[in-house]
Amino acid sequence: AWLRKNSKITIVLEGHADERGTREYNLALGERRAYSVKSFLTSLGVEENRISIISFGKEKLQSLENNEKAWAQSRTAITSINP
Repeated sequence: AWLRKNSKITIVLEGHADERGTREYNLALGERRAYSVKSFLTSLGVEENRISIISFGKEKLQSLENNEKAWAQSRTAITSINP
């Protein structure tokens, strides 16, 4: 609702993965995560051209620990508002 109300705001969706898997696999996985969020937001009425996608794969882990809890934290999509 906030994004629909503030129609001049653009965002970046960052797709992330955990440390397991190849670099290529994790980049593709991060991209799919970000596109899933983009699809959800556009289904709610946010214009597609206001949403950019970037995949970091496993390059920017959300947790540096090596266990299931840490891996789950790194499997995410993060939304950033453009300045």
